[in-house]
Amino acid sequence: MSNDNKPYRPNVGIALFNADGRVLIGHRFKGDGPEIILPGLDWQMPQGGVDEGENLRDAAMRELWEETSVTSADYLGETDWLTYEFPPYDGPQTHRLAKFRGQRQKWFALRFTGKDDEIDPLTPRNDQPAEFDAWRWERLDRVADLVVPFRREVYQAVARQFAPFAN
Repeated sequence: MSNDNKPYRPNVGIALFNADGRVLIGHRFKGDGPEIILPGLDWQMPQGGVDEGENLRDAAMRELWEETSVTSADYLGETDWLTYEFPPYDGPQTHRLAKFRGQRQKWFALRFTGKDDEIDPLTPRNDQPAEFDAWRWERLDRVADLVVPFRREVYQAVARQFAPFAN
């Protein structure tokens, strides 16, 4: 089935800034259907799907907690909707992402108000498997070079819009 006839999956992304203006990125340790990773391009900021009827800011906080255990974060701002297409996928059509052409994302800038030992990407939460096996703080303007190419334009747009929070 061509991707053109498929909908975009509603999704939120989180740029979590520390006091030094760096953002949290996680190292993906598995390829997951259409959400493939490539060697050396396996870092990303937290992101995830929005449940039916879920408030987007609530979804961002839930996804941040599920993927990193972080709850100590204050809202700074958000982007308009951004989209990216998945690369061609010929795997099992039963995969939860196979029915989508890509993701339609709203990104949220949050300020981390906790301590680094709050961050734990390995413990599963909400029956969701861990997606990251490591994390670090990175300069926002460098993150687009660390993600898979099909996400790069979205990451560049996020970096432009959230640049004021990186100082």
